[in-house]
Amino acid sequence: MRAPGLPPKQGLYDPANEHDSCGVGFIVHIKGHRSHQIVADALTALENLNHRGASGSEPNTGDGAGVLVQLPHEFLRRECASLGVRLPEAGHYGTGLLFAPRDPRSRAQGVAVLTALVEEEGQHLLGWRTVPTNNATVGASALAVEPEVLQVFIGRGADCDGDDAFERKLFVIRKRFEKAISRWGIDDHEFFYFSSLSCRTIVYKGMLTALQVREYFPDLSDPRFISALAMFHSRFSTNTFPSWRLAHPYRMVSHNGEINTKRGNLNWMAAREALFQSPHFEKISKILPIIDETGSDTACLDNALELLVLSGRSLPHAMMMLIPEAWQGHESMSAERKAFYEYHSCLMEPWDGPASVAFTDGKNIGAVLDRNGLRPSRFVVTKDDIVVMASEVGVLDIAPERILKKGRLQPGKMFLVSLEEGRIIDDAELKMKLAAERPYAEWLTRNLLPLDDAPDGEVAAPLSGDDLLTQQIAFGYTLEDQKYIIAPMTRNGEEALGSMGTDTPLAVLSNRPQPLYNYFQQLFAQVTNPPLDAIREEIVTSVKTVIGPEGNLLDPEPESCHLISLDSPFIDNEQLAKFKALKDSALRATVIPTLFPAKAGPAGLEAAMTELFEAADRAIAIGAKVLILSDRGVDPANAPIPMLLAVAGVHNHLVREKLRTQVGLIVETADTREVHHYALLIGYGAG
Repeated sequence: MRAPGLPPKQGLYDPANEHDSCGVGFIVHIKGHRSHQIVADALTALENLNHRGASGSEPNTGDGAGVLVQLPHEFLRRECASLGVRLPEAGHYGTGLLFAPRDPRSRAQGVAVLTALVEEEGQHLLGWRTVPTNNATVGASALAVEPEVLQVFIGRGADCDGDDAFERKLFVIRKRFEKAISRWGIDDHEFFYFSSLSCRTIVYKGMLTALQVREYFPDLSDPRFISALAMFHSRFSTNTFPSWRLAHPYRMVSHNGEINTKRGNLNWMAAREALFQSPHFEKISKILPIIDETGSDTACLDNALELLVLSGRSLPHAMMMLIPEAWQGHESMSAERKAFYEYHSCLMEPWDGPASVAFTDGKNIGAVLDRNGLRPSRFVVTKDDIVVMASEVGVLDIAPERILKKGRLQPGKMFLVSLEEGRIIDDAELKMKLAAERPYAEWLTRNLLPLDDAPDGEVAAPLSGDDLLTQQIAFGYTLEDQKYIIAPMTRNGEEALGSMGTDTPLAVLSNRPQPLYNYFQQLFAQVTNPPLDAIREEIVTSVKTVIGPEGNLLDPEPESCHLISLDSPFIDNEQLAKFKALKDSALRATVIPTLFPAKAGPAGLEAAMTELFEAADRAIAIGAKVLILSDRGVDPANAPIPMLLAVAGVHNHLVREKLRTQVGLIVETADTREVHHYALLIGYGAG
C-alpha cells in the first residue's frame, strides 16, 4: 500500500525513498500551565518556518505541515456536547484524527471496522465528530487527494488500569485497524490513516503549507483550545512527493534531516519480531508488523519509538537507544554511561543520519541531535517559564528582557523538559539516572566476551604458488584487481583513490564475466553529507560490532548481551580460528560450506541454495549460535556459490523462518577484494 497521491514505483522513483529536510520545533510551558497562547505561538512559529517547507510549481500545495498538542479537554467536551456525545473526565477517553475517503460508502465501512475493533478490545466507542476544515486556499494537487477528517472518541474500558495501559490499548486498536482496513476490500482504503490516537496528545496536520495550517483547521483558533506544549513542523521532502499522511508531526516525533540507515533498521526490526514478548501486550501479534514500511524514514522512526515507550521504557531511555551519542571514543564519559550504551548496542543498532529530532509523549517534550550535530537547532528559555526550540532563531519575537537563557542543541546531547517535574532536566543528570537504573557494567562483564579473550584455534595454512593462482582464477581475479586494488592496499594499508566516477561498463550490459557484486551500486543519501571515517573521526564514529544471538528487545535481560564483541566487522584468519574453536555452548560456532558440485553447472546452484538453507536450520536446531559461511575448499569438483548470494539467501531465509536473531552470521570468503564487496556483504546480512 502507498500513500494517496504518490505515484507507483517506476523508473528512478521509489516511494520508499521519502526523506525530509525541514523546519521543526516546539514551544512548552515548563510548569505545565495550559493556555491558548501556547497554541497560537506555535502556529506563528510554524508560519515563520514557511521557508523551510516546500511547494512545487503550484505554490499553494505544500509538502506538509502541522502541529501536535495536548488534548484540549474543555474544548472537546463542549464540542461533543453540541453533538450529543458526553465525554468522561480527562484521561478516561482517547481521541484522534482519522483521515478517511471522501466516498460516504467507503467511509461508513471504515467506521464499522473501527467500531467493531474498539468493542473487541474492551473499550467503548463514544462517538464521532467531523472536524471542520477550510480548504479555500489549498492547491489543486492537495485537493485532489484531500481526505475527510473525522475525529473518534473512545472511552476507557474497565481493563485499563491507568493512562499508560489505556495508551497501549489505543495503540493496539490503531495497529489492528491499519491491518484490517487493507484486507476489508474497501474502495480507497489507502485514504484511511490515523494522524494520532491517544489519551494525551492530538495531531493536526496535512498536505499544507505552514501558512495554511491555522486557516485549514479552525479548531486551532478557538480560545478554548489550550495546551501546555505544542510541536510544529514544516516539511521539505527532498526529491520526493508530498502526501497528507507523510506530513509531520507524527505521533511522537518531528524530524529535520534523514535516517540513512533506514533499510537496515527496518530489516532488523522485522527479524527481531520473532522474539518479541512483553508483559505489557497480551497478544503481541496484534501489533505486528511494528514498522509501516510505506511510511517515510521519520514515520518509521516514530513507529520504533512508540514500541519502545509503550513496552515500558521511558521516553528519554528510548531516544538514547534510537539515537545514541558518540560514546566509544569519549574519554571523559563515565563508565556507567558507557556501559548503558554498550549494553543497548547489543539489543539494537542506532537509527543513524543527520538529524534534529523533537519528541514528546504529552508529559515530556525534548529534542536531540545526531552525534555529529549535522542538523543544528536553537532554543530560548524565558523568565516566565516558556521554552522555544526550533531549527533556527527568530521563529518568535521575544523581547530581550524576557530571555533567561538561550543556546543550541549539542551533538548527541538531549534537551528535555519534564512537565511532570516542572523543569528542564540536565543532560548529564538525566543520563546518569538512566545509566544507574540497572547494573549494566556488571551484566557486560559477566556476559560480553571480547574476541581477544577467546581461546586460540588452529589457523588455516596460507596459500602460495600454483595453489594461490588456482584459487585466484577460480574466484575470477583479474590483473587489474591485483594491480589497482589489492597492491595499493597491501603496500599502504589504505584504499586506492582514483578519479570520481567510473568508466567501466555496467555489469548487466557487459559481455565479460562479472562478479555478482558488480551488479549493485551504493545507495547514496539524498542530501549530501561528508563521509565519515572511523579512523580519523573515532570520537564520533565506530565500527565496533557484536556477534551472536539476540535477546528480546521488549523485555531484555542480563543475558541479552551474551555475545562476542569485535573492534571491527573485518577479521583475519587468527580471529576466525578463535570463532571456530569456541567451546562455550551458548556461543558455539558451526561452519557451513557454500560449495556445490561443479559438474551440476548453473542448474545445480538452486539446489545448493536449498541445501544451504537446510544446513543452517539443522545447525540452529542443535544449538549453533554463530554460523560461519565458508567457500574454502574450491577444487575441480566443487564450485563456490557467490558469497553475496549465499549471505543474502541465508539471512532472508532465517528472517522468514523467524530464526535470524538466534544466530550471528560470519563470512569466510575468497571472492571479496574491494571495499564495495565487503559493504554489500554487511548490508545483506553478514555480521
